[in-house]
Amino acid sequence: MEIERKIVAAVKAALSELYGQQAPESMVQLQKTREEFEGELTLVVFPFAKMSHKRPDETAREVGDYLVAHVPEVVSRYNAVGGFLNLSINAGQWISLLQDIAANPTYGLTPATDESPLVMIEYSSPNTNKPLHLGHVRNNLLGWSLARIMEACGNRVVKTNIVNDRGIHICKSMLAWLRWGNGETPESSGKKGDHLIGDYYVAFDKHYREEVKQLVAQGMDEEQAKQEAPLIREAHEMLVRWEKNDPEVRALWRRMNEWVYAGFDETYRALGVSFDKIYYESETYLEGKEKVEEGLEKGIFYRREDGSVWADLTKEGLDEKLLLRSDGTSVYMTQDIGTAKLRFQDYPIDKMIYVVGNEQNYHFQVLSILLDKLGFRWGKDLVHFSYGMVELPNGKMKSREGTVVDADDLIATMIQDARQMSEDKVNKLEGITDEEAQEIARIVGMGALKYFILKVDARKNMLFNPEESIDFNGNTGPFIQYTYARIRSILRKAEAQGIAVPAELPACELSQKEVSLIQHLQGFATAVRQAGKDYNPSCIANYCYDLVKEYNQFYHDFPVLREEDEEKRAVRLALSAAVAQVVKNGMSLLGIEVPERM
Repeated sequence: MEIERKIVAAVKAALSELYGQQAPESMVQLQKTREEFEGELTLVVFPFAKMSHKRPDETAREVGDYLVAHVPEVVSRYNAVGGFLNLSINAGQWISLLQDIAANPTYGLTPATDESPLVMIEYSSPNTNKPLHLGHVRNNLLGWSLARIMEACGNRVVKTNIVNDRGIHICKSMLAWLRWGNGETPESSGKKGDHLIGDYYVAFDKHYREEVKQLVAQGMDEEQAKQEAPLIREAHEMLVRWEKNDPEVRALWRRMNEWVYAGFDETYRALGVSFDKIYYESETYLEGKEKVEEGLEKGIFYRREDGSVWADLTKEGLDEKLLLRSDGTSVYMTQDIGTAKLRFQDYPIDKMIYVVGNEQNYHFQVLSILLDKLGFRWGKDLVHFSYGMVELPNGKMKSREGTVVDADDLIATMIQDARQMSEDKVNKLEGITDEEAQEIARIVGMGALKYFILKVDARKNMLFNPEESIDFNGNTGPFIQYTYARIRSILRKAEAQGIAVPAELPACELSQKEVSLIQHLQGFATAVRQAGKDYNPSCIANYCYDLVKEYNQFYHDFPVLREEDEEKRAVRLALSAAVAQVVKNGMSLLGIEVPERM
């Protein structure tokens, strides 16, 4: 960035001296020079033609002459092509830039201060009636990565989770366990608690469907049968008892939830995600009801004849939104309002980001308006980080039918596939233990999973293909991890040979590939800022891929340790070390580890 700042300042001085014009900084546009032209940076001259009252190519030559004459330490020569001025940068500038990047382990990352904005990010949002599945995996990985990126952009971040631990779906699992569980526990069954409860959720649906089928066979209308089936009626009765704090129902609810939370925690650890604060809908829905009643008193909402409470959003171009049912029970919107209230009490939030699938776009559009009406200063500007669904070759997932891709099974499969695919490479490593080989497989398998999901623009639906994700070639996590491990191996060999990178890099001529690689390194800071601005982890993923692809091309043409010129070798070692550090930092923003050996 320092090179560009110097050029921008010199161009503004040129326009002032040559044409008597003061140009805003935004008018000075620099971009990377296209490969078919000589130079590294290109200045767009067209905007200056109005100042010079000359043709763009003539203006370009005059500005180029000025730069070579006044900042020769930056611009060594130029070539003008129409309204584009291609600049060749003095090699010493690139060496200096490389020196700065190599000396800064956190290059491109902006630390937060006590005065930095506080950003709260909500992700995960599981139900306590089933284990986490592939859709949750995408949600958690996006949320965790977004939190890391926002921190890297200089924000303070609070990572939160809202657990849906109440409602009819919870009662279905509870009722099924009472009916058919025979006292089964995670310990007695050998199952994770979330899997055990999920099995009973599926069992409920199986028996419920059978009851509906029998009622229809007896002549009842299907819709009526769905309402009158004994199991669903009993589940609703259990929900009423829960709402009334029935001690027996509440005790069972707490016990089964504890099984689920233990299972969730195990999956979160495997995914490498965590939270600073967890909220529970069983605690927030009453707070939401209070806020709705408060809005009712202030005339923000209104009550209908049947006792239900609504928000009229027709002036905002939307419809009317139910907030409390006629029996006084709350809806999801009410719970989200209550959660927002508690969060605002707990933290001085400047920005709230909800990581939730795009099927909830309308919900968050309404929530933003309601929170603003209720006086939450960040309500109007809340961000719904809306992402697409993960699709499978055989269609969508359905939890109640037990046809989901289970997160735990997926994680285990990815690690096993990584172990199998990398076995030949791992076996070539001297002195490696089985534990070390398994750890490498874990890092590579999880890296493959995370990268495959995060490299896709979050707004798009994606097709998950495990086999494609674990490939060691192409735009994959293992390809990037392998390049990092290769560089670390080069650096270890250099150290073993007594070859050290000097504190001050020597000034020497650079090849075009080396300059291009330094430019790629420089772009990391821009990629981080863009990812934070757009809430888009794929910016970082694709940056890392482009960087290692560029490095591999460089390494193919310029073997580092076989270079006999000591100065060139030192620069190439420094360049390699800088690439490794930036790759490690970039992948870390995606929640991906990089192995020292592969």
